[in-house]
Amino acid sequence: MRPTEEQEELRSAVRQLLARQPGPDAWGPLTGQIGAAGLAVPEEYGGAGCGPLEVHVVMEELGRALAPVPFLGSAVLTTQALLACADAALLPGLAEGSVVGALAWAEDGSWEPAAIRTAAHRGPDGAWRLTGTKDHVLDGADATLLVVAARTAAGSALFEVPVDGPGVRRERLVPMDPTRAQARITLDGAAGRLLGADGDGARVLARVRDLGSVALAAEQVGAAERCLELTVAYARERVQFGRPIGSFQAVKHRLADAYVQVEAARSIALGAAYAAADGAAELTRYAAAAKSACSEAFSAVAGETIQLHGGIGITWEHDAHRYFKRAHGSAQLLGAPAAHRRRLAAELELTTRQVA
Repeated sequence: MRPTEEQEELRSAVRQLLARQPGPDAWGPLTGQIGAAGLAVPEEYGGAGCGPLEVHVVMEELGRALAPVPFLGSAVLTTQALLACADAALLPGLAEGSVVGALAWAEDGSWEPAAIRTAAHRGPDGAWRLTGTKDHVLDGADATLLVVAARTAAGSALFEVPVDGPGVRRERLVPMDPTRAQARITLDGAAGRLLGADGDGARVLARVRDLGSVALAAEQVGAAERCLELTVAYARERVQFGRPIGSFQAVKHRLADAYVQVEAARSIALGAAYAAADGAAELTRYAAAAKSACSEAFSAVAGETIQLHGGIGITWEHDAHRYFKRAHGSAQLLGAPAAHRRRLAAELELTTRQVA
């Protein structure tokens, strides 16, 4: 499972760009020069026609840099939702990056489709009206395209809702991780256009959660790897008792354990990306395992980064605290590790029953 030459070139280009232009301003070059926003969009809709492996490469690099750009929310979650709905009209704008999409999904901290309470009803004129509140909407305050999951009489469905239309209120939140913009969106009879088929929402969201989890696992691996690099470099230069702290056996053991966690997470994240690229029937199993394992590995390695940096690790002068916050924030995104282990257990139980 070695990356292709094109994938390595993509990695190099993204890393160099983020080094030259850190922060939210990187989004323009990422979309205009590299075409990152359209990686997963088919060529007939203005995209690059690539797949989960290329998304994996970009997410790893964005994780390393903690880049505050809307790639996950727009180029992954919203784009995959539209692809799963087979609604192509909105894809060209997302692919070129001129449109930033936000998928309003979670309610009360849950990403389970069964937990959706936002209601969609047809009015006397046949138009859809949505009422409810959505939390943890990635880039929701600045998005120019809003896709909302809501419950209908047929089950659930996805709707395009005008971002600044009547009955739509967007509230910018202050999350624990300031590099991941989130918003709360309140809908009060807001107009919506049905995307795909009514009642197909659960299938669409299950697909989005699988691919989103695979992408997020890649980001967590990239960030954990960077944590380890920073810590190893610090252990070589920080001197105590006349010796670099990295020469002490106890520190070596902790760094070795962190290395094993990073490499194990890398393997499972890459395996999930290949499963997604191959269209494996067991994608949910791979995605759940990757999201659970990579969340816990990143949290553990980020914690060691804080500990081994000592006092400077909890100050604003160093990036250690930023990775620590990203680790704990991303662990909850799309469901906590325990929730994904329950998904994995359910998949394995289903397979066992089918075999029996």
